[in-house]
Amino acid sequence: MTIRSYLIIASAAAALAALAIAAPVRAGGDKIAFPESHEAGVLFTTVDRADNKQFREFYASAAALDAAKKGEPLPSGTVITMRQYAAKLDAQGNPEKDANGRFLKGNLIGYAIMEKRTGWGSEYPDNVRNGEWEYQAFKPDKTVNTAANLGACFNCHKPLDKQDYVYLYDKMKAAAK
Repeated sequence: MTIRSYLIIASAAAALAALAIAAPVRAGGDKIAFPESHEAGVLFTTVDRADNKQFREFYASAAALDAAKKGEPLPSGTVITMRQYAAKLDAQGNPEKDANGRFLKGNLIGYAIMEKRTGWGSEYPDNVRNGEWEYQAFKPDKTVNTAANLGACFNCHKPLDKQDYVYLYDKMKAAAK
């Protein structure tokens, strides 16, 4: 090979490496199937979201709750399912509330899933990776919500590394039997 050939090959390799580094990491939601049996898990908490007028239910397995109670990372195979409902609204567009001041749930509007499996996440750079968690969003009919921004899930959960990237880790602790 001539020096010119080496230079062309080296330049091409450098360009490909630069593209690989600069290319955004695509969240691996395609690894997650809809968790049909999520209701067999534990409904460990509900959350009213005034900012987007939603009522949310959170499900996880008893094993995940037990790990949280012990202050341990959640085990591989953990699936946390968030069922999202529109809050019922009054005539003024404000969420209706029950006797305890909690939102009344209206129509199901979707699901958000976070799932942990051994080895997942290794393809992400450290500034994105959430341990071994992946995320996926589903429509009410349980089909993938292709409009969901899964990268936002990674960014939002990233600061929670001390609690296994889970916002409701303390709620899981409290719900463990």
